Amino acid sequence: MLSLSNKRILLGITGGIAAYKSAELVRALKGLGAQVRVVMTDGAKEFITPLTLQALSGNPVHHSLLDPEAEAGMGHIELAKWPDHILIAPASANFIARLANGMGDDLLTTICLASIAPLAIAPAMNQAMWADANTQNNLQKLQELKKVKVWGPASGEQACGDVGLGRMLDPQDLVAELGKQFEQKSLSGKTVTITAGPTREAIDPVRYISNHSSGKMGFALAQAAVEAGANVNLICGPVTLATPERVNRIDVESCQNMYDAVFETLPNTDIFIGAAAVADYRPATTADHKIKKQSDAMSIELVRNPDIISSVAATENKPFTVGFAAETQDVSGYAKGKLISKNLDMIIANDVSDKSIGFNSEDNAVVVIGHNYETSHGKANKYHLARVIVEHIAECLETQ
Repeated sequence: MLSLSNKRILLGITGGIAAYKSAELVRALKGLGAQVRVVMTDGAKEFITPLTLQALSGNPVHHSLLDPEAEAGMGHIELAKWPDHILIAPASANFIARLANGMGDDLLTTICLASIAPLAIAPAMNQAMWADANTQNNLQKLQELKKVKVWGPASGEQACGDVGLGRMLDPQDLVAELGKQFEQKSLSGKTVTITAGPTREAIDPVRYISNHSSGKMGFALAQAAVEAGANVNLICGPVTLATPERVNRIDVESCQNMYDAVFETLPNTDIFIGAAAVADYRPATTADHKIKKQSDAMSIELVRNPDIISSVAATENKPFTVGFAAETQDVSGYAKGKLISKNLDMIIANDVSDKSIGFNSEDNAVVVIGHNYETSHGKANKYHLARVIVEHIAECLETQ
């Protein structure tokens, strides 16, 4: 199945009647998981509005080279660095001529000159303009000097009434061409939701119940899943870690916050990995003000928190559900019990009594357990183990 999960596509739109097809092109790219940013020429805005394309892409549409707000941060250079691939569709004869001659007189040509991303154009023009020797020379120059790929044009009836080569390829054909430019990976087209880090359960505005989880394993899994081609939601408790690139991070505080965030993302989740160290209990009541010291003893009534991973695994049409078991004794035995009792598809067990691995460590050692297999992985960097775990998950999905 074709997927553009997490691929960054910069779509350039130039002036021509075929610009109306660009709306459907943006929709098709987004439908395959791509992130899309649109850059328009002044001519393009005469045929389709930036507001339409902003609504479809979910991102602001760029069109001015000398936008003071954007250029305060060197906006055109940032846009040039952003994409994995640039596609100009439609590409007018005028735009092709200016790009072939190294002009950077608007935002789109400047980005094309400044970017090292692969570049493709989908020509769209009158059949006589397409056949003109100058246009053909410009196309040859682009292909030789900049290795620009030329997709199309197609033949057929044109808006002016002529018949011949010059029609822009249909959006689905352009999407198929883009798909060929990227390797399909083990989790391409999948959406993975991962929980990470601790939760904090408030006692009063100052104090809380928590644990020593750093979130490093969950963050490593998020990075590994992105590298395997997945769209990733990372729902994390209070941690100080940098967000992996291309990951949708959702910060939460308590178990209930995390539960709510998980179920908000769940309808679109194919794989759920519960790597967070969620508090099993919370104070029955939270004081509105700081509790003052009054005696030598203090009691706090605790109540059960919702079991997030069990709740996920109990849903109809549940995602492939992976849990973690942080144990201090009989690690494999307890983990197998959780695998069955919580209706999981896989569980990752580790021994947190070993101070050299687990909480706050850069390393870990895990046992990957399914319903008919058990595989041990010795002490290694958490990122390395995350990649191993992700590939275990991908292999299981292939056999389902």
